Amino acid sequence: MRGGRKARVAIVTGGLSGIGHAVAMELARSGHRVSVGARDVTSAPRQAALAVLAQAADAHGGAVDAGVLDLRDDASVAAFVKRTEDRFGAADILVNAAGITAEHPVTGHPDALWTDVIDTNLTGAFRMIRATLPSMMARGWGRIINIGSTAASVGAADNPAYCASKAGLLGLTRCVALEGAASGVSCVMVSPTWVDTPMMDADLAQIVAREGCGRSIAEARAAIAAENPQRRIIQPAEVAAVVGFLAGDAVPGLTMEDIRITGGALW
Repeated sequence: MRGGRKARVAIVTGGLSGIGHAVAMELARSGHRVSVGARDVTSAPRQAALAVLAQAADAHGGAVDAGVLDLRDDASVAAFVKRTEDRFGAADILVNAAGITAEHPVTGHPDALWTDVIDTNLTGAFRMIRATLPSMMARGWGRIINIGSTAASVGAADNPAYCASKAGLLGLTRCVALEGAASGVSCVMVSPTWVDTPMMDADLAQIVAREGCGRSIAEARAAIAAENPQRRIIQPAEVAAVVGFLAGDAVPGLTMEDIRITGGALW
């Protein structure tokens, strides 16, 4: 175990791309048994991501498993949690990293788009917590870390579903922290600004298309970096490092918080 930490069982949703993959890598390198869930686990990019995780786990005495997980579906959540328990045991650590976004103003916002974002980002996290919290409480130890966003506290035009989902996730985080407090279970939200991930690229593509001004995605990315007080874009490994700390034993009293990683940016 890295740093003398006890090996634990960890679940990371969205663990084959973006922030989720960086978090899974951090936990695998700490020697944990990491179960990653994603809607797609068979495409070439996802298989390559899984291979990298497996290599890291092997090098540090841990293990990795990947399974199909659709957070919008109760049966999928139940099947994934059972898969984890069958392979590694009950989860000690849950990181809700899966998320989606979509650019659209409230005016004319389709119900289906709203439902998809809320059901994935907020209700999906709730389903995962509901499935894993009881066993954590029964065993007297647990760490639940929700990947939020500055969108939880700062609005942005054309992002009502995403902002609402992350604000709701913060409320859920606080309630879970209270429910688990007496049983040794903490719950924290980590809220970064723009992070250099495939989801950022997809969101920038939507923004550029909506603007219709001929600006490229690279130019939009450069503008965001320039607006950040640190003049850069936050990297997934930075978020993962914070999650790795929160998943340990160093500060059990750190719960109910919204930890922002922004480089000084407001959004």
